[in-house]
Amino acid sequence: MQAALELVAYEANFSAISLRRVARQAGVVPTAFYRHFEDMDALGLSLVEDTFIELRGLLRGADLSALPIKGLTRYAVELFAYHVRDRRLLFQFLVKERFSGSRPIREAIHGHITQIVIELARDFAHFDEFSRIEETDLQIIAELVVNTIVSLSERILDVAPDNAEDAALMLRAEKQLRLIFMGAGRWESRASSRAARAG
Repeated sequence: MQAALELVAYEANFSAISLRRVARQAGVVPTAFYRHFEDMDALGLSLVEDTFIELRGLLRGADLSALPIKGLTRYAVELFAYHVRDRRLLFQFLVKERFSGSRPIREAIHGHITQIVIELARDFAHFDEFSRIEETDLQIIAELVVNTIVSLSERILDVAPDNAEDAALMLRAEKQLRLIFMGAGRWESRASSRAARAG
């Protein structure tokens, strides 16, 4: 798995890499590959699974719903940026394969992102500021947040940490999230609005 990540990071998309090249990079004979994976897609799906297991564990451990909205944006951006840099090879793989990978890998990435959106929407439901927003609308807000964070990860991989460009990138992502939350705080779902008017 590490050999595949190294090849993706420095040479090509995962779908362009042959089983033999991965085996050679790992220092094993090609037949050894089949002791662990059925084919290259199976290897790619394992990499996707590993990436999202770690990411979802990180989000659960952060307990975002316990934070005030004002502190949430900076904390979320810094936490995610640190994780992307710490697991750079995995995220380079994810960014490249999200749109250009094989269909099973693209679908797996999309499925995991959708699950994160659903879980994040459930977290948002605990904020007083979002109490008048229906679950379907909370999922739209969560999707905006996740898209912002995914876009941030793509940019983080292209800049060196702790320089002016990196600082500007982090600040921009933080502002984007704050704007999303400001708008969300004023949003009322239609059913909630009708109920308020009827009361």
